[in-house]
Amino acid sequence: MKSRRALVVRGGWEGHQPEAATDLFLPYLSGQGFTVTIADSPAAYEDPGLMAATDLVVQCFTMGDITREQSAGLTSAVAAGTGLAGWHGGIVDAFRSDPDYLHLTGGQFACHPEIGGETFVPHRIEITGDDHPITAGIADFDLVTEQYWVLTDPYSTVLATTTHVAQGPWNRPVTVPAVWVREWGRGRVFVATPGHDLDTLRNGSVRTIVERGMAWASR
Repeated sequence: MKSRRALVVRGGWEGHQPEAATDLFLPYLSGQGFTVTIADSPAAYEDPGLMAATDLVVQCFTMGDITREQSAGLTSAVAAGTGLAGWHGGIVDAFRSDPDYLHLTGGQFACHPEIGGETFVPHRIEITGDDHPITAGIADFDLVTEQYWVLTDPYSTVLATTTHVAQGPWNRPVTVPAVWVREWGRGRVFVATPGHDLDTLRNGSVRTIVERGMAWASR
């Protein structure tokens, strides 16, 4: 199998266990023929040689800051063909103050509403892209974890949704994307909103979607 290069960028808020969460997928990446480089900050995005040689960026970096140069390095690399993949806050609750990054990923975490004071709530992930290689053959499935309410743009192809029940200040159910992909120049972007903790990432459907999403996004 031809060797490819993956760059895993992890860090930020420790509540999402960035090291343990990404470690969960390192054997899969190695098995798919990737040579993996690990970085603990987005500073790696400033290295043009590294980014040009990278076929896939897997990012798990919640909140945090990114410089203009780092953001430009990532965006340019994806436009040139490098894939970008991630899950939960590691990709859609990252670098909130950078509009170019938000434009690239196509979505932003807004909240995870509580039910009865609990942030882990039962909800369903409904597959809408049953003919896409990432979600083909996966049935709708249920989770008990954070249910992300995200703000997204219409450029993405939505592969799965989740519906928030009416409560509190909103008086009707709200359906939002839970898994989506988008093409950016010659590159591809994959986002899955489930993935708050290791138990969620070990769910068979979630893990399959993330692994297929990384493979799909890669150059």
